[in-house]
Amino acid sequence: MVQATPFLLVLSLALVAPSFSARKCVLTGHWINDLGSNMTIKALNGKGEFAGSYHTAVTATTNEIQVSPLQGSQHHTNEKSQSTFGFTVNWSFSDAITVFTGQCFVNKEGKEVLKTMWLLRSYVDMIKDDWKATRVGTNTFHRIHPQK
Repeated sequence: MVQATPFLLVLSLALVAPSFSARKCVLTGHWINDLGSNMTIKALNGKGEFAGSYHTAVTATTNEIQVSPLQGSQHHTNEKSQSTFGFTVNWSFSDAITVFTGQCFVNKEGKEVLKTMWLLRSYVDMIKDDWKATRVGTNTFHRIHPQK
């Protein structure tokens, strides 16, 4: 029995070790995308809902850019380490709204990355201009680590 103890200890460590290395991607925090836009996602509630703010670095309007509110939802699961999510940004400085959908990943270097696709809907005066009212694109966000 004494000789079996080291074997069982090594076996149990081998079975448990992969769970220590699997890092979970956490949606809350501060993010910057490939265009220089900044986003803050506050804590998720029990239903996976969240709020935050978005400060875009790009715009098609001549209005002064302002920080805009965002609201969203993360797929509610305790099992997935790289969850899916979606959120809406209601632009404070224009008659437009953008919806994002994406997934939170941990890349090979162990860094969190948000891969997103978005639809931006701008206001148009007439239905004949509907064809130019919606734009589509993608963004990759990287976590902004707090300064120490």
